[in-house]
Amino acid sequence: MATTTYALDPGAPDAPYLGFWRERHLCTLTTLRPDGTPHVVPVGVTYDPQARLARVITNKTSAKVAHVLAAGPQGAPVAVCQVDGRRWATLEGRAFVRADPKRIAEAERRYTERYERTPGPNPSRVVIEIELTRALGRG
Repeated sequence: MATTTYALDPGAPDAPYLGFWRERHLCTLTTLRPDGTPHVVPVGVTYDPQARLARVITNKTSAKVAHVLAAGPQGAPVAVCQVDGRRWATLEGRAFVRADPKRIAEAERRYTERYERTPGPNPSRVVIEIELTRALGRG
């Protein structure tokens, strides 16, 4: 079985790496607080290599949203990660909070596909879109 090792192009992952991101795994999102310390929380993440995006649906009042917004218009540096035994995958990039209903609907659709669970209605939902700059791991 082929495995992916370490650095990859986030827009062109190999089959094992992409397959790992399609499996149902809880992930973590790391944002930076205004004082520079890391804030790590569990999240569901979807990965769209064609768009070079990772997406996290969340409530607009969450700390992770506040940290991304505090970074300003240039976006916040973030990482999402998942692990399963010796397999691990990290996606890094700049995060932006999006409230556009079409973007949220697309994030919900992808979440439903990956996690086999439709998120309940939430009028306060936003999506954190991560414009990917790096992919690391062993798929």
